[in-house]
Amino acid sequence: MDAMSSNANEITPNGPAGFVQSELFARTFREGMALVEETANYLDGEGREASKQLPRDAALTYAGASMRLTTQLMQIASWLLVLRAVREGEMALSEASESKYRLSPTEASKVEFKSEGLPEMLVTLIDAAQQLYNRISRLDGELFTGQVSAEVKNDAAAQQRTLLKAFASRK
Repeated sequence: MDAMSSNANEITPNGPAGFVQSELFARTFREGMALVEETANYLDGEGREASKQLPRDAALTYAGASMRLTTQLMQIASWLLVLRAVREGEMALSEASESKYRLSPTEASKVEFKSEGLPEMLVTLIDAAQQLYNRISRLDGELFTGQVSAEVKNDAAAQQRTLLKAFASRK
C-alpha cells in the first residue's frame, strides 16, 4: 500500500474513490456550493450597495477582498465539481488526480486582509470561505498526494503525548 492510499484510508476506507461516494463529500459539496451561491448573491446585491457607501480606502480594500474571495470560491467550486464528475462516472479518478485539478496547500494560508472598515457580512463570507478552502486543501493533500499537513501531524502527536502523560501519572 502506498503513502497516498494509507493516508486516504484515514478519510474513507477506499481512498479517493470511497471519499467521492461518501456522505462527507456530499455534505462538503452542498456546503461549498451554498457558500458560492450565498457569496454571489451578497456581492451582486447587498454587498454592491454596501461598497458604494464605503470611504475610498475601504472601497479599494473591499474590491481586493471580494476578488480574492471570488477566486478562492472558484477554486473550491472547481475542486468539488471535478470530484462530483468522478462520483457520477463522468470523469476517471486517474484524470481527476492530475496536478491541474489539485489545490495548492500554500494558497490556503496566504489570504490575509485588513477587515477594518469592511462590511461585517463580507468578513463573515471571507472567513467561511477560508475555513472551507483550508479543509478542502487538507482533504486534497491527503487524498491525492498522500500529504498529511504538519498541523494535523502535530495535533495528533500532541494528543498522543497528553494521553501518555495522563496514563503515566496514574502509575
